Amino acid sequence: MSDLVRVERDEPIAVCLLNRPQQLNALSDELMDELVTALRELDADEAIRCIVLGGSERAFAAGADIGELAQSTAIELYYARRVERWDAIRNLWTPLVAAVSGFCLGGGCELAMSCDLIVASETARFGQPETGLGIIPGAGGTQRLTRAVGKALAMDVILSGRQLDAREALASGLVARVVAKEAWLDEAKRVAREIATKGPVATRLAKEAVDRAHETTLGLGLEYERRALYLAFASEDAKEGLEAFVEKRKPDFKGR
Repeated sequence: MSDLVRVERDEPIAVCLLNRPQQLNALSDELMDELVTALRELDADEAIRCIVLGGSERAFAAGADIGELAQSTAIELYYARRVERWDAIRNLWTPLVAAVSGFCLGGGCELAMSCDLIVASETARFGQPETGLGIIPGAGGTQRLTRAVGKALAMDVILSGRQLDAREALASGLVARVVAKEAWLDEAKRVAREIATKGPVATRLAKEAVDRAHETTLGLGLEYERRALYLAFASEDAKEGLEAFVEKRKPDFKGR
């Protein structure tokens, strides 16, 4: 592996930082392959209970690598399964917090939306500028952005190229928190540590249940939630968490 993704372990969390500063972290095939590999390895590590995904202060990711795209044919893109890398990230079990500072555009915005929640610097700028290149978002932008902010605002962003600043993104439901520009990574780590203190089994089941709310009807979502509750109740973590509460002590979750 090259140095396109820097991984910092600080159990029970880990941090993955995109590292193409001269290209504003443009998402090349090599970078995305390296990122998916790193995230999957962390996802399989029981000692890691939450992951932070970030870029730099200047840019989370300014979009796809346009040079690569310009040289690709439609069939090459189809066989390369390029956009399925975003699906692989969406399907991680371990909670994933996006730490966004600066530009978060195109594929970068889609990458942030593939995370479970976004912590944004006050400098963050979100957008889907693909129509200006004669193409459209293809890694979930038309779908996840619409579900996050609603049809009217998504149409504006995607069709006109409008960018949302951090406060607009917060007000529209795209991001969870906005912090001072110097705190973007520290706050994301703090949130990750809060998540990591919770029961790992329950956290994974709750994450899946919330995702279902976007993907199905209310009735089916409620049915899934109840089944997930029963499964959580069957875990050793549930017994430990409930007993710890009664005994007024901190729970010692094992993820089982």
